Amino acid sequence: MEEPWLYIHPEFKLNDKGYSLPKLINLAEAIRMEGDAEEKLMAEFILEWLYPKESLLVSTSGTTGSPKTLSLDKSKMIASAKATGEYFTLLPGTKALLCLSTNYIAGKLMVVRAMTLGWHLDVVTPNKQPLLQTKKEYDFTAMVPLQVQHSLKELHRVKKIIVGGTPISAVLEKQLQDIPTALFATYGMTETITHIAIKKLNHKDETENNQDVYKALPGVSFALDDRNCLIITASAISKNKVVTNDVVQLFSKTSFQWLGRADFVINSAGHKVHPEQVEQVLALVIDAPFFISSLPDPSLGDKVILVIEGNEDTFPEIDYVRLHPYEKPKEIYFVKELIYTTTGKINREETKNKLFSKK
Repeated sequence: MEEPWLYIHPEFKLNDKGYSLPKLINLAEAIRMEGDAEEKLMAEFILEWLYPKESLLVSTSGTTGSPKTLSLDKSKMIASAKATGEYFTLLPGTKALLCLSTNYIAGKLMVVRAMTLGWHLDVVTPNKQPLLQTKKEYDFTAMVPLQVQHSLKELHRVKKIIVGGTPISAVLEKQLQDIPTALFATYGMTETITHIAIKKLNHKDETENNQDVYKALPGVSFALDDRNCLIITASAISKNKVVTNDVVQLFSKTSFQWLGRADFVINSAGHKVHPEQVEQVLALVIDAPFFISSLPDPSLGDKVILVIEGNEDTFPEIDYVRLHPYEKPKEIYFVKELIYTTTGKINREETKNKLFSKK
């Protein structure tokens, strides 16, 4: 019996051309020799995917620590691809755009979905304005928030967009409300083979308004550990339960509100402060890249601090009226530039280390 990952759906197209298995291998080998850096990454992934081995190695993004390398079963990745296709009704012939790097799982999964489900996949350079590289209209794509932010005037050319990698700010979510495109925030990680829960970002009905709730994909259920961190059960994509570092409010076995990372929680005078929640509020009044962190304090244990990209002399006064007293930053630090991970997330620790190494 042929291995399932060697099956190329007859409807599959890559940049408007159909490929049989042998021709796809030939194409990938040619691109690996002559393509640019991102094209070579995609070609190497395709060749690794079509190699007669049941698993492949995937790197995590390293947002909260050193990047890790994980082994993922190809059959589980196919199951994940089919779950996405079923959830969003993405049938053979779906016109899809790949604008994420195939160096990471989100980009790899777009390729797997296309080959498995028979999509017509176009590939563009993964920069912050991917839709400016094409004039076509699409049924589906996946982006990170930075790409969405810089593509607001072009999003209408895509029917459905999933957005992941890092939380979306309240300001950006507000900007999406009048856009005809259906946008969804995704929750997941490399260990779960991309997303396992979805949250609507716009086009919400009355029962969904003012809700910040992720809902599980079919076959996925949730529980909490003693830290109030999410435990994921998804037998189709992982034989073991996945214990996360994400603190959540659990509403049911299939729905939750994300509060923040357990390793980011600040304990200030006995109050637990989730930096990500404070950032959502401050994003409404701070028009610059920033993040919330902490420093040791003799009386508070840890004090909340605010790190902003900008010039202290010209920065306007910040209104903290929407914050609880214990959430308000005790000190503000300005940096010329924040440091980011390769996937576009703010690297809090690196930025702090650089900031305080100069003091």
